[in-house]
Amino acid sequence: MSTEIHWLPAVELARLVRGGELSAREIAEAMVERVERVNPVVNAIISWDPEQVLRDAAALDEHQAAHGVSGPLHGVPYTIKDLTAVAGLPLTLGVKALRDNVVDHDAPVVERMRGAGGLFLGKTNTPEAGYCGKTDNHLFGATLNPWNTGLSAGGSSGGAGAAVAAGLGPLAEGSDGGGSIRVPAAFNGIVGLKPSTGRIPQVMLPQRFATNLFHGPLTRTVADAALMMDVTAGEDPRDPLSLPDPLGSYLEALDGDIAGWRIAYSPDLGFGDVDPEVAAIVAGAVERLADAGAVVEEATPDWPHPNESMWNGVWVPGLAALGSTFDLDAMRGELDEELVELIRCGERLTVADAARADVTRGRIYDAFESFMRDHRILASPTTMVASYPVTRFNPERLDGFPLKDRLLNWSMTHVYNMTTTPAISVPCGFTADGRPVGLMLAGRLHADGDVLNAARAFELAKPWAQLRPPVG
Repeated sequence: MSTEIHWLPAVELARLVRGGELSAREIAEAMVERVERVNPVVNAIISWDPEQVLRDAAALDEHQAAHGVSGPLHGVPYTIKDLTAVAGLPLTLGVKALRDNVVDHDAPVVERMRGAGGLFLGKTNTPEAGYCGKTDNHLFGATLNPWNTGLSAGGSSGGAGAAVAAGLGPLAEGSDGGGSIRVPAAFNGIVGLKPSTGRIPQVMLPQRFATNLFHGPLTRTVADAALMMDVTAGEDPRDPLSLPDPLGSYLEALDGDIAGWRIAYSPDLGFGDVDPEVAAIVAGAVERLADAGAVVEEATPDWPHPNESMWNGVWVPGLAALGSTFDLDAMRGELDEELVELIRCGERLTVADAARADVTRGRIYDAFESFMRDHRILASPTTMVASYPVTRFNPERLDGFPLKDRLLNWSMTHVYNMTTTPAISVPCGFTADGRPVGLMLAGRLHADGDVLNAARAFELAKPWAQLRPPVG
């Protein structure tokens, strides 16, 4: 085989398995070798059983011999983030006190990946409770960036992003409450899609109406993201916000034709202090969309700054609810101080604070909806900076700022968690010192197909999947 198995896209692996040119066992053996060799360097996968991977692959081959393939992912490796339930495995959230919290059920997204014939490799690392944009915790330690192991892999799906970038499986499930899929995608030079609210059913938190939380794919190609959407999207009664099955297939609709589309390009979304090198790389990348036939103009929605609304309306209440299950005094020294501070902020939050945040969120959505009547896609940088040293909590320029600023004032992703609309990050270049940079493409309400198609058009104009990080 001209390309090593661990670098083959999921779409190609699935085709080879269907055609009998590759067995699940061969894929499993290649992946076990790759994970054993590379994962100790990046610490992306924190829970896996190589013997179980081989047994599962053998079962898939037996099923195929007797009945044919079991679904569109038959034999394709995937990972699940350690904020998502997998039956028989610990659901730790990266928290030491939960190391033995073994669950007896699969989350809906896991059920669908299994049911489609996917080959489960293991669970990926996350910051404690997924609270921040870097991946490090007291239980498993830090995940390192495959392009430069001195750099952050981003968060909170940093383990998922690093795994895909390092060739530890073509498909990774991530979750996103403020940018946790798109930030790792940008930092690791891969694709990361935050779908529309309800597109992939989620039951991550006890509350059932968290409109800012999403499962989504992290992959090396746009087609693989579309394939994973085909498998995982659709209504589920366990999630009251879940949407009915989309019409047709995201993958089959992925033609990359954006001729005549009106695309807005905003260098900073109206609230960013973007690093000049990142801004220049993204500005150059946006020209490729025009080359693909789109009508591109520089424009920005007239929306309120999202930080206060995100903080008081989403993050603090959500983490305060989760934190109410923690004994913070007993866990002292085993949780990040920043996470403890976030939980404590919830104790001081007033109903009036939360109500004002919700009103602002409505104004953000109204401004975006009005703006997008004239534009099919809004393009921008994914983050204001490229990756920074893994030893740091935030970019150096934010040292000394309040926690809210240190968490929010370097990413540009969280505004789309507020609007509930789809957004994707795709690789668009590298800084002079080799750090990946992401281009974010956002779409209208429920227009997940548009976002994937715009990403595919950019991928055709500026391919990236042939690029390999030096790790391994």
